[in-house]
Amino acid sequence: MQTNQSQPGILLAPTAAQTTRDNPWPLSLLTQNIKKYVSRMSRLWVCGQVVEYKPRPGSRMAFFVLRDTKETTSMTVKCFPTVLDQVGSDFSEGAQVVVLAKPDFYEGSGSLSLFANEVHTVGVGNLLAQIEQLRKKLAAEGLFLETKKQPLPAIPGKIGLIVGRNAKAKQDVMVNALARWPLAEFEVREVAVQGLTCAQEVTRALQELDFLPEVEVIVISRGGGAVEDLLPFSEESLVRAAAAARTPLVSAIGHEEDAPLLDFVADYRASTPTDAARRIVPDLHEETLGLENARSRLRTLISALLDQHLGQLASFRARPVMADPAAVIAAQEQSLALASQHLRFRFETSLQNQVTSLNGWKDALKAYSPQAILERGYSILRSPSGSVINSVSQVNKGDLLEAIFSDGSAVTKVFGTNAKTTPGGKNE
Repeated sequence: MQTNQSQPGILLAPTAAQTTRDNPWPLSLLTQNIKKYVSRMSRLWVCGQVVEYKPRPGSRMAFFVLRDTKETTSMTVKCFPTVLDQVGSDFSEGAQVVVLAKPDFYEGSGSLSLFANEVHTVGVGNLLAQIEQLRKKLAAEGLFLETKKQPLPAIPGKIGLIVGRNAKAKQDVMVNALARWPLAEFEVREVAVQGLTCAQEVTRALQELDFLPEVEVIVISRGGGAVEDLLPFSEESLVRAAAAARTPLVSAIGHEEDAPLLDFVADYRASTPTDAARRIVPDLHEETLGLENARSRLRTLISALLDQHLGQLASFRARPVMADPAAVIAAQEQSLALASQHLRFRFETSLQNQVTSLNGWKDALKAYSPQAILERGYSILRSPSGSVINSVSQVNKGDLLEAIFSDGSAVTKVFGTNAKTTPGGKNE
């Protein structure tokens, strides 16, 4: 019999039923007894679905997680790599398998697992297959289109945060966000982030935060986990609620290799809660530095622009017109006087030419006028009726005619006529 270490001299209870408050078992004794009990269990056949499997080349032991196809119960299974090599390529996440295994209890961590001797696949698991079918269905409806994604606010007024109860992800988001932007405010909803009620609680929290007008961005954060733990974030009800949200949504559920359907519909997919914190708020130090740089560039630009305009002003002031404004007027007056003189000369010249031409026409007209002809010694004879006599046949002997000279007229009498004869002897 062993003695109680906390109370020397007292024997430990021989069975679990005989332990008391004053005579408890050490935890190590409990694990020893559990191991003895589990080791007496026989091998058995167990069926389930592979929900997490990461091949480890070169490792002496292979591990995968087996989940019940109807309940949330799961257990780690370990085996030699050669056991899985015999299964072939059909063994993967989502496959339904039948395992011949013996329960194994590890005292160090108090964990129960299965040690498998045989693994046989019985078809692709319905759960992950259904998720893939749902993904294709929602994609066909356009829920994952980039055009449907909303931009995140530059500086959100209030941040909605959906996390697990007492989860480290809460501190990761809040501490990192406040370190970057000390004015950040949070509206937190702590919910179940795995298990049967996860999708329902997360959906309700999302709808509550989406209803609050002061919440300008919502973060759903978990910070990774086993594949089976992330399955609720592929529930159709939750994914559709996220797609219908009016508030921009950030998904920080899994790690880089995880891809629950919530990631596809979220406006931004963060790889970690810390990444989500960096994305939803700006960095005050970086913004301050950027502002200082912008201010410096603006100051330099204004200074250069001012120097440019001062140079232009100096150039303007150095011009002669600025030194003597009347000079430009005098120059224009001189130019105007020259133009006026030139115009007057051209006008006078043109006028003189016109006068000369007019006098020429006047002299020509005067030379051909009857008065000029009379002045050259000619006269005009008119009958008493006033008609001009231009032929000897128009007068007779004894007719009185009026003779018109250049300087007057006189009355004359015809004493005879003498008609001009042609060479043929006829009178004209």
